[in-house]
Amino acid sequence: MSLGSRYRIAAIVPCHNEEAAVAKVVTDLRAAVPDMTVYVYDNCSTDRTVEQARAAGAIVRSEPCKGKGNVVRRAFADIDADIYLLIDGDDTYDAAAAPRMIDKLVSECLDHVVGVRREVEGCAAAYRPAHATGNRVLNRIVRGLFGDSLGDMLSGYRVFSRRFVKSFPAVSREFEIETELTVHSLALRMPSTTVPVDFRDRAEGSESKLRTYRDGWRILNVILSLTRHERPLFFFGVLATLSTLVGVALGTPVVVQYLQTAHVPRLPSLVVCSILLVFALLFSLAGLVLDGIRKGRHEASRLSYMRYPAVASTYVDDPSLATRLESIWSETKERSGLRVVSQGAGRLEPGTAAPGV
Repeated sequence: MSLGSRYRIAAIVPCHNEEAAVAKVVTDLRAAVPDMTVYVYDNCSTDRTVEQARAAGAIVRSEPCKGKGNVVRRAFADIDADIYLLIDGDDTYDAAAAPRMIDKLVSECLDHVVGVRREVEGCAAAYRPAHATGNRVLNRIVRGLFGDSLGDMLSGYRVFSRRFVKSFPAVSREFEIETELTVHSLALRMPSTTVPVDFRDRAEGSESKLRTYRDGWRILNVILSLTRHERPLFFFGVLATLSTLVGVALGTPVVVQYLQTAHVPRLPSLVVCSILLVFALLFSLAGLVLDGIRKGRHEASRLSYMRYPAVASTYVDDPSLATRLESIWSETKERSGLRVVSQGAGRLEPGTAAPGV
């Protein structure tokens, strides 16, 4: 039995002016995973992206707020599925790798599979030199701050479980979304893995929307912001340490001179030293308070995450068992007024429970 018939699989394809490639992406995805529903999210395109996507058999939706992050936030909120696949609409990723990634998610009961890019032989131009260098630098920064980067934190080819998607509070607006997805996975310690996927040149007539320096600085800013939110003790501890070191460096000569002469000739240095030491104390207190808030936020996110079953639990092999469960749920609804949603034979509604089973 195919994956597409066992699970509700939704492919999300963000597109902005991708008429040259989107039809091939949709066709390749439907061929790779039959019965998968492909959603193309048009993001302010001015070309024939919508027509090409519809002709290829995709469900086309629109997101008027420009930016990939806005598309992902809208798609995650609107689409209800057991498994979500995210892929760019520029035909640079190998759609044929989708079954491997989905099968790995299901067989190993994971929540996040990242397609780590590897260049196809003879397609050295797929990675521009500045992009390759920036990608390595940003991956090292994330690995140093959060302990891992999942191989390729800027990859746009990923597979998610339902519980990952429904517990992910998307905030980013543009290309920073991949960084946010990676850090969310690392912060909540979700079971994740990587799969190498081919990465090739864009289709002829297609142009990259990624701006090396502008988007690189935005991604770096998101990394620093996420560090402040996810590792406040470390972030404010660094600021407190720097303030303390500078304050001590300025204040030590003043204190020594005072002990020797009982005079303070360099009063401004003493004032600056005192202010820096007060700042160090405030930074330390802020880190402690925000770390407590972070812990509470993670507990709430974890509880939201655990409301949904693992991917492997969303399919019932025995249709008669599914029918019996639906019957019990209907009786429960009549007795207690609980909301029951029938998913049909062979499928359970995530987040529900059947008393007596």
